[in-house]
Amino acid sequence: MLAIYKKEMRSYFTTATGYIFLAIALIISSFVFSVSTILASTPTSDTSSYFSIILFVMIVFLPILTMRSFSEEKRTKTEQLLLTSPNSIFSLVMGKFLSAFTMYIIYIALSLLNFITLFVFTPEGTTPPNVAMIIGNFTALILLGMCFIAIGIFVSTLTENMFASAVITVGILLGLLVINGTSTLLNADSLYLFRYVIDWFSPFARFDAFVYGYFDIGALIYYLSVTGIFLFLSERVFQARRLS
Repeated sequence: MLAIYKKEMRSYFTTATGYIFLAIALIISSFVFSVSTILASTPTSDTSSYFSIILFVMIVFLPILTMRSFSEEKRTKTEQLLLTSPNSIFSLVMGKFLSAFTMYIIYIALSLLNFITLFVFTPEGTTPPNVAMIIGNFTALILLGMCFIAIGIFVSTLTENMFASAVITVGILLGLLVINGTSTLLNADSLYLFRYVIDWFSPFARFDAFVYGYFDIGALIYYLSVTGIFLFLSERVFQARRLS
């Protein structure tokens, strides 16, 4: 697993993928942070708008990290080397997942620099930033990102086209977001069960507790479970290819 992890991390910085992801994501994050807080028409220390927008940004940008995970191996014909290597399929999948997740954590860590300006230059007449809510939102972004990466890696095992892998992953994530949005429209009592099922399966519905600064153990278990399921499916797909 460690060898795969090192190889993947090295490839992020020997190709343009890692630089593109970090540069564009950080530029957008900084811009969104500025216009939603200090430079807003009414300056505020409330960061809820920032995190809501960043959630959409990650739906688009995280597939950039995962699109090449296994798709590139197929395209460059190096997949057979992986299939015949002494490493287990599980270690291959986990190595690629952990490398993409590490890149995401690097982005999260660098984006924290935005908040230094908010604490140093708190807009006049506003309350200091709510630290609990900021920590909760970052925790939710990390957990959601973990799920998104696992989904993206699974999709990359299904196609050798990196662009197709990214587009399909974005489509799935947007589809989950739209489905979650429909639950808010189902107000009738007769549709309560349907709304409950949607909320139970939706990764976005479990975001709310963290947004308000509460740590939801049930949501943590859910996110870890979803991540595990998609990594398991990735392992199964690759294992079937090894046996074929």
